[in-house]
Amino acid sequence: MRWTWRFKARTGANGHREANGSVNGDARPDFLCVGAHKGGTTWLYQQLDSHPDFWMPPVKELHYFDQLSRVHRTSRPRCRDDRDLGFLESLKSLSAKPYIDLEHYAQLFEPKASLLSGDISPNYSTLSNEVIRRVVGYFPNLKVIFLARDPVERVWSHLSMEVRYRQIEPFDATDIDQVNRNLLRRGMLLRSYPSAIVARWKCNVHPDRFRIYFFDDLKRNPTELRCSILRFLGADPDKPSRRVTTDYNSWAGMEKLPLTDKVRLHLAQFFKKELKTCAARLGGPARDWPARYGFSVLFFLWELADDIDLFVWCDWIA
Repeated sequence: MRWTWRFKARTGANGHREANGSVNGDARPDFLCVGAHKGGTTWLYQQLDSHPDFWMPPVKELHYFDQLSRVHRTSRPRCRDDRDLGFLESLKSLSAKPYIDLEHYAQLFEPKASLLSGDISPNYSTLSNEVIRRVVGYFPNLKVIFLARDPVERVWSHLSMEVRYRQIEPFDATDIDQVNRNLLRRGMLLRSYPSAIVARWKCNVHPDRFRIYFFDDLKRNPTELRCSILRFLGADPDKPSRRVTTDYNSWAGMEKLPLTDKVRLHLAQFFKKELKTCAARLGGPARDWPARYGFSVLFFLWELADDIDLFVWCDWIA
């Protein structure tokens, strides 16, 4: 669901509101990863947490802007040292407030010192334009990453995860009606249209600070994808990582619900328009998504015109 939390404006010592920044210039997130769910965000957290140019929070998903961290966590947070413990205590205190406090959210990242750090919370894909504007306005140099995945594959992986962790009741994955019952939940639908998610964020983030990456590239060449992301974030891709290899993903072997041809075809028809929209507007590997399901990759001229308008990025002017 979408949350409409109140914001607490930051005021300086002179009592005037400050447009952006934080008490300590280094105490701020350098980036957000805003999704997609089941698009490789766990892999990304693992890669950044193991890289010497980063200090990552001890929990992968902060959920601060969507649920003020009031979420059930499936695993225990990391607690390697006093920095981790202090972060967790500060996050708990901050999340108890009934409003979003951007100044103190920024201060969560003080432990990074001169390193890079950020917030990887796929639920931020559901944030409203209002919340996005406030966050980006407060952190004008914030970089934003979106990991896109074929909507059919993504939704099936998401449903499989929810069944595995009993977030929803197990259902007959071969029954179209039961599949629809779970597919049509508002929370699921909000996360299942990457073209709309990208459009919301692009309208608020400067083009130089927004990047779309693809789950297809994670499967094809994780080393190349890692290097591209590290360069965008300002890190050195040639530095060796600690603890994990570039293809390591703790979710990679997760067992999925059986996907029959009948259900796959149903999901493809359900997302037919979105698959074509993604191909036109996201480009890259998304251009191949419609053909996976036998759909034409030719687009009407007005779809391409809309695509050009979108990539002007809502009147961003250099």
